[in-house]
Amino acid sequence: MFVPVLDSENRPLMPTTPSRAKRWIKSGKATPFWKKGVFCVRLNIEPSNTHRQPIAVGIDPGSKREAFTVKSKAHTYLNIQTHAVDWVKDHVEIRRNMRRARRFRNTPCRKNRANRLVNKYRLPPSTKARWQWKLRIAKWLTLMFPISTFVVEDIKARTWKNARKWNVSFSPLGVGKQWFYAELEKIARVETKTGNDTYELRQLSELLKSKQKLSNKFEAHCVDSWVLANWCVGGHFKPDNTALIEVIPLEFHRRQLHRLQHAPGHIRSRYGGTLSAGFKRGSIVKHRKYGFCYVGGWQESPTEKDPTRKTISLHSLGTGKRLCQNALSADCKFLSYNSWRIAN
Repeated sequence: MFVPVLDSENRPLMPTTPSRAKRWIKSGKATPFWKKGVFCVRLNIEPSNTHRQPIAVGIDPGSKREAFTVKSKAHTYLNIQTHAVDWVKDHVEIRRNMRRARRFRNTPCRKNRANRLVNKYRLPPSTKARWQWKLRIAKWLTLMFPISTFVVEDIKARTWKNARKWNVSFSPLGVGKQWFYAELEKIARVETKTGNDTYELRQLSELLKSKQKLSNKFEAHCVDSWVLANWCVGGHFKPDNTALIEVIPLEFHRRQLHRLQHAPGHIRSRYGGTLSAGFKRGSIVKHRKYGFCYVGGWQESPTEKDPTRKTISLHSLGTGKRLCQNALSADCKFLSYNSWRIAN
């Protein structure tokens, strides 16, 4: 594994080896820090060489798992496997059902609004969330590496046979990927390869792809992202670095008017939101007992001395397991905002 290097103005330079980064830190030439799960160093002096080699990022989209590989001609710097955002469709359906249910009750309600989205370009929420997640990972990588090219496997959606030409534009997959390509081009050059091209590149390197699509092995998905990046910058016939990190997005329950089912006494309490007793959910904090963890939900825990007392849930950064539900905000030290976790 290589260590990303940034200059004093947070501009990415070429990565370095862990041993050299350790010497820089020991001598005071660099300051260590973490960039959302990746160890980096920031130079405190002017770099002796600012030459940047071409670095490509191979992207292999998927329905459940996705892969990213950062590579230059000399080295493979980082392999990432991410979990796709696949829960937005269910959340939107629940929101729609709750809105419909409210109109059947004997409660005052406003008239239906006119459809303000007619004849307007928009992405379905589930499609947009999927492609926005890929874009967030790509932007995160640009903060650590001087990326010059993105190479994406161009996925295609099957449309009805013998249908009109406009049928192609009705695929959310096609509309979403075009939006994604347009956003990536604002960052760096974009190249696309078909699935058959990726297969042929794997055959040239005599690499096999695992059938265990949900595993965290290099052969599951990162093998495709690696051959895409290697096609762009070259330099290797076999992967020189198969270590990977697994990135899992955190699922937040957005603010709802109330819960779907009422409690005893026909009371519907508030539900969702992204703030927990002053902390943004997902934030990395340091607790005096549980150490480094991230913030989950909150609940009211009134006492005689403090009727408005609130406690928060803390979760493990590595496994996502809930550590406690009764942590006080005063016992937590805020470190950084966060929206995903790195699996162990």
